[in-house]
Amino acid sequence: MSRFGEFFARGRSALLAGQATYDRPPAEGSRRWGAAAVLRPSGAVLDRLVELAGELRPVVGPGHWVHGPDALHVTLRSLEPYREDVTDRRVYGAALEEAMRGLPPVRVELRGVAGHHGGVLVWATPADETLATLQKRFAHALGEKGAFESWTRDIWYVSLVHFAAPVVRPEAIVGWCEERADLTVGVAELSRAEIVRAVHTGGGVRLVTLERAECGP
Repeated sequence: MSRFGEFFARGRSALLAGQATYDRPPAEGSRRWGAAAVLRPSGAVLDRLVELAGELRPVVGPGHWVHGPDALHVTLRSLEPYREDVTDRRVYGAALEEAMRGLPPVRVELRGVAGHHGGVLVWATPADETLATLQKRFAHALGEKGAFESWTRDIWYVSLVHFAAPVVRPEAIVGWCEERADLTVGVAELSRAEIVRAVHTGGGVRLVTLERAECGP
């Protein structure tokens, strides 16, 4: 079974077993939704992701965080617990700029929709070694500042929805994902990385850019 297939099967089982988990609005010091380095899709790929999230809204029901264009992203690395004042933003930005320097755009194929205990996502498969190289270079440039997230990410995705209320129709969510398990969204070419912080909007989150870095010379 492929890595995506294993993830899909585990997520399906968790949802049908009533094991969903729920996000809450970020609070000072919480480990979720702190400052992060992300890559944001754009163009036709972003439009398709927004469309998919919109299709999913009536399936998951009310109270959940259905993401729009200001929240859809691939996380490169989480950097710290949630804080309204990100005091190290320039340190993070300098490390990101160093890591991006000289690299070509990151290319990922977005294909396959899966539910899991915390929401619904689109699987992202790197087209080459650029994303892994960026990940290693960013970790090196961060040094001790990167200790908050000490593991190495080995799966990549774009979240369409985070559950933020009881999941009352898990079978419908699983069925919707099964119909799209092999859906091709497109190849995202990600030429810019950002340091962002999350802002709770009342009905979800949006990501505010603090620093940015472009690939290339």
